[in-house]
Amino acid sequence: MKYKLTDLASVIRSKNSGPYELTFDIIFKNYETYNKVKDLHAVNEENFAPLYNIDLSHIISLVYFDPAKAVKITIVRPIPSGSLGETDVYGAQQHAPLMNMVIEL
Repeated sequence: MKYKLTDLASVIRSKNSGPYELTFDIIFKNYETYNKVKDLHAVNEENFAPLYNIDLSHIISLVYFDPAKAVKITIVRPIPSGSLGETDVYGAQQHAPLMNMVIEL
C-alpha cells in the first residue's frame, strides 16, 4: 500500500547542520510503522533526491535512528547559509517537499 509521509510521521522538519549542510528529520508516530519503513528502506536516497532536484552525491548521509524512531537525512546545502540569494538562513522551511513524499509499505 502507498502512504503519504504526512500520514505516517508525527514530525517532518528541516534545520541547519552548519552553513553548508541541511538536515531533515522524519519522526514516525510509532515503532511499528518506523520498523516497517526501516525494514523496507522505504525512505532512501533514490526517492529523496528527486524531491529536492539534487544528485545522489549531494546526500551526505541517510540514517535510520532507532531510539527516536526517525530517519535523519543530511544534504549539501544548495546555497550556503547567509550567502547572497539564500532565503532561509536557518534551514527551517526546507521540509515542504518531504510532505508530498509517498512511500510503499
